[in-house]
Amino acid sequence: MAKKEAKVQITLVKSTIGCTEKQIASAAALGLKKIGDVTVQPDNAATQGKITKIRHLVEVTEA
Repeated sequence: MAKKEAKVQITLVKSTIGCTEKQIASAAALGLKKIGDVTVQPDNAATQGKITKIRHLVEVTEA
């Protein structure tokens, strides 16, 4: 039986207007374009790094 992978639900709650290009790229890499967009991503080091980069723009919950 396969081991269940942890997931996180990420919601964009603030606009990326005025953010740096790297922050906008991190949001896009997570699949977030507009306020209210929600995505479910695996909880790994790469995802955590992207979330850290835009932590002031997103709300994160366990999925």
